[in-house]
Amino acid sequence: MAEARSWRRWLAVPVFAVALYVIVHAADTRQSDTPPPAGSSASPTGSVSPSASASPTGSVSPSTSATALSYDPADYASQVRTRARQTGVSAQLLMAILYNESYKPHDPALERAWQRYKPDSSFGIANMHRATFDDTKKGRDFAGRRWEELPDDRGLAIEAEAWYLHDLAAQLPARWPASCNRNELLALGYNAGAGNMLAFARGATPGSQAQSYLDRLHANWARAGKAVGT
Repeated sequence: MAEARSWRRWLAVPVFAVALYVIVHAADTRQSDTPPPAGSSASPTGSVSPSASASPTGSVSPSTSATALSYDPADYASQVRTRARQTGVSAQLLMAILYNESYKPHDPALERAWQRYKPDSSFGIANMHRATFDDTKKGRDFAGRRWEELPDDRGLAIEAEAWYLHDLAAQLPARWPASCNRNELLALGYNAGAGNMLAFARGATPGSQAQSYLDRLHANWARAGKAVGT
């Protein structure tokens, strides 16, 4: 989730970028058809964080690498709203986090090539790490799914994101002294983990990386609300 700096350093190395270009175009990794249409803004200061056929989670993904590289989270607004209702998490928060996590190209072959270079990297459009996914899926409808499927199944990525935020919300106290609201704390938890989220709730000051994530959440808040019709 917090891989932006490392990812940008990698993109700045031309030789390695060319090598990945070759890997991507040589890989026989298919993606699915046209994503669902976007929906239709509010402030973040409220009580606020595989082929044309449907996947087991009901996801539909883009059909070409070019489409994947120009991915727009708003195309998945319908799935975001569905998972938000299911988990009791703000749809606007789910979508804003997808925008926060869209800093790198979400092409399955490219993600897997990067993961071979950096084994502890995250997968899918919600940039989820293996341990987080494996912990979140326990007892859920997607318990039989694997972390390795996330790059190919965007619906699964959104489902896992929503339930992880649900689990983070369950750990928040009824009240906290910090100035951050609920959605801001959940976004910080998504980025930095539950322990840090609780520390921020108790009044700890976010470091530069966490603050940058929060700033991006604020910057993405209005368009996330527009995308999900909030």
